Amino acid sequence: MNVLAQWYYSLQNVFFVCPKYLNGLAPLALRLYLVPVFWMAGTQKIAGMENTIQWFGNPDWGLGLPFPSLLAHLAAYTEAIGALMLLIGLATRWISIPLMVTMLVAIFAVHWDNGWAAVADASSEDIAVRLGAAKNILQEHGNYAWLTEKGNFVIFNNGIESGVTYLLMLFSLLFTGGGRFTSVDYFLSRLWPKKS
Repeated sequence: MNVLAQWYYSLQNVFFVCPKYLNGLAPLALRLYLVPVFWMAGTQKIAGMENTIQWFGNPDWGLGLPFPSLLAHLAAYTEAIGALMLLIGLATRWISIPLMVTMLVAIFAVHWDNGWAAVADASSEDIAVRLGAAKNILQEHGNYAWLTEKGNFVIFNNGIESGVTYLLMLFSLLFTGGGRFTSVDYFLSRLWPKKS
């Protein structure tokens, strides 16, 4: 057993000692993935703020949230400013918290009733019938070969899958920070190191 443990730790040292200098790449990848997600969400809300406020507040066709003007502005600017902060890696841990709150609100207020999947599972008979009907309409009235040339048609389920994924990515950034050598946070920590 000792030989196996020594072999394991030897391999680990060979493959994972050098990459410790590259450990900022994973947080950088998470940040860069999340930037366009939050930038688009935030700037679209800001551009159509009146519609966003109505959607946040209307209980019939919207979210029915209290204080819709306040919450719409908070969500929109948290997402847009958060995207910029993630881009440069500034206050990464701090901005992850309000962004996680926006994800939790989105998960429970917007996506929860749609279940888990972002894209509806075509193995469900109900979904298969709808996809079949859509395919027939497109074959009859459209250029189906051109429309499906880049991929299949799907029914977007709008479930919690994407929101939970973004939430977990932010949760990871809360603990890792912006990343070594790849964030403003790292260079600020070098300028002002922690006092023991």
